[in-house]
Amino acid sequence: MEVINTIGRRKSAIARVYLSAGKGNVVVNGRDMKEYFTVPQLQYVVTQAFGLTDTEGQFDVKANLCGGGIKGQAEALRLGIARALVQIDEENRAALKTQKLLTRDPREVERKKPGQPKARKKFQFSKR
Repeated sequence: MEVINTIGRRKSAIARVYLSAGKGNVVVNGRDMKEYFTVPQLQYVVTQAFGLTDTEGQFDVKANLCGGGIKGQAEALRLGIARALVQIDEENRAALKTQKLLTRDPREVERKKPGQPKARKKFQFSKR
């Protein structure tokens, strides 16, 4: 099997994912996934697509992550893995789509406006 190359994004995080046949190793930026994502919830988020498609331990993942925070990077990696699994087998699409793993979350941080302390907050109004 050749290497499948996909991309996943979330907020300002970008994950370039390379999926190949293997034993289930996940390497992120040259480090093991458990070392990079120390929180168990984020480790679950990364491997969620494998659990839904019953392909745990069948593929090796090599990922390059940049930008964003740790949670955004984990969710970007999840999207990249889900897209790669669909490329390998189109039957995986139904299981992943019901859990909304193939949808890119469009929410971004709203920019700060001039004359305001934050994006939506206004300075306190004083009548006198």
